[in-house]
Amino acid sequence: MSEKQLVIIGSGPAGLTAAIYAARANLDPLVFEGTQSGGQLMLTTEVENYPGFPEGILGPDLMDNFRTQAERFGAELQPLDVTELDLSQRPFRIRAGNTEVRAQGVILSTGASARWLGLEDEMRLSGKGISTCATCDGFFFRGKEIAVVGGGDSAMEEAIFLTKFATKVTVIHRRDQLRASKIMAERAMSNEKISFLWNKHVTGLKGENTLEKIVLEDTVTKDHSDFAVDGLFLAIGHDPNTSLVKGKIDLDSSGYIITHREVRTSQPGVWACGDVQDSIWRQAITAAGSGCAAAIDAERYLEEEAFLREATGQQSGGQGNQEIEW
Repeated sequence: MSEKQLVIIGSGPAGLTAAIYAARANLDPLVFEGTQSGGQLMLTTEVENYPGFPEGILGPDLMDNFRTQAERFGAELQPLDVTELDLSQRPFRIRAGNTEVRAQGVILSTGASARWLGLEDEMRLSGKGISTCATCDGFFFRGKEIAVVGGGDSAMEEAIFLTKFATKVTVIHRRDQLRASKIMAERAMSNEKISFLWNKHVTGLKGENTLEKIVLEDTVTKDHSDFAVDGLFLAIGHDPNTSLVKGKIDLDSSGYIITHREVRTSQPGVWACGDVQDSIWRQAITAAGSGCAAAIDAERYLEEEAFLREATGQQSGGQGNQEIEW
């Protein structure tokens, strides 16, 4: 069993930024990318709001740049899913496939997964008319007619935001009233660009190279109809990928990791960054920023811990680090 100073779990903008900073700090980080590396940007075609790319860049190309930069500074990347994480004592134990390592510090950047409708052509048309992020992709629908699926505050926020670009936004909701807060519902319903289809849900998608129509089912009559749209935004929520740490560190009521001073978790020596602890912004740039913060915090913490061990003659490990104020 090998031992590392720092293990990073996840390889989206947060995890790979953490890897870049940790590698430059000589922490020799090991990154478990997962079998589907790169995070949600791997499902994004054009990224036009990431600083430094005035002409835009493809999501997979951006993440490939992140990986190349992390490896350039010496980060070790392994395309494995972590299946077991023991945080009960230091050093922590991490298992991924047949690989088992011990680490003095762990950065969690496992992200969050947008909820999809589960339709047959959803993945095929993702980035080709279907999106889960209005802030990311709204610009591409300037002058278009689009639809938003959902009835909560997030759906209303998405719909209102999209009116900046679209000529018409139709909110599709499976019930006859919104779940959104009163103020958000009133804002959406008073917007002249937003209309509502009640008691409907999307059961099919049509289009060869891009989305052209959606199939709607009436939840009361069960009748089906086609509805022409240029784009469809899914605003039915996200699920943080925290099954690995449930019961081991503090999570909020929605399952997101609770962090203190931006990136510190309830477990000393463990940090969290990116969408796994961010239920608000969920942008590549904010994820990257929190990855930077996590790596810098980890560097300072582990350096101080090593100094104290050397000064007191202690061995590494044990039940946390009572000497360091957390």
